[in-house]
Amino acid sequence: MASKSKIIGRQKEVEQLKKIISLNRNILIEGPVGVGKTFLVQQILNELKKQFERVDGDTRYTEQKLTGWFDPPIVLKKGYTRESFIEGPLVLAMKQGKILFINELNRMPEAVQNILLPAMDERRIAMPKLGELTAKAGFCVVATQNPKEFTATHALSEALMDRFEMIRLDYQSKEEELSILKQEVSSKIKQDLLERMVDLIRATRSHNGIKRGASIRAAIAIAKLIEAGLDFESAALMALPSRIELISSEDDPRDLILNLISLNEFPTFSEKKKN
Repeated sequence: MASKSKIIGRQKEVEQLKKIISLNRNILIEGPVGVGKTFLVQQILNELKKQFERVDGDTRYTEQKLTGWFDPPIVLKKGYTRESFIEGPLVLAMKQGKILFINELNRMPEAVQNILLPAMDERRIAMPKLGELTAKAGFCVVATQNPKEFTATHALSEALMDRFEMIRLDYQSKEEELSILKQEVSSKIKQDLLERMVDLIRATRSHNGIKRGASIRAAIAIAKLIEAGLDFESAALMALPSRIELISSEDDPRDLILNLISLNEFPTFSEKKKN
């Protein structure tokens, strides 16, 4: 979401996150794609004026990227010294007493996840050829993850989960999602059309042919396309297919979207302009 945005709703989760961070406890925030996990963490860390190192989870992420690595040309000149070691985000956060913010932790390979165990538990890690590193006060791990049933995720080990406190984020109420949408789009789009966008994405979450429904991001995308001159149906058919997951791979997402629009009698933007 845009940097101008503010947190809407989530009062309970905001208070919980602030308290856990103030205690320097490790926290894991879980929720579906698009519910604002990353946005929430960034806003709270900035509000609390906490320095952090950010890592984005990736199936190709390596252990060396997280901790650091020796630079071969410097090693040839100076050997395996601290000068030849390029510090990764985990080492930087521990040395400087920062927060390590890992976005989508369970997209990382299990071997990379396990490196976090001693850092989270004992606040120290063993660095080959350099010895042991103990974290400065202020270090902790704040992470987000998608539910384990989502594509390209690796379930966290019991040992790793045991080091985290946990906050669960779900989709927000219609009123809060409508407020988020208003915050992100032009005021030229009328209230009733914005409501219909929110109704449409919420309908995808309960359709029996859809495994994973759309988040508020889809409504924002529809609104942006309408601002650019598309009608409602065309905007929905462009914004939604990539943001939902069907139960059957044989179904066409466009057919389901058209069905939902028809059932809910969503008007086109051109019809709105005539009224």
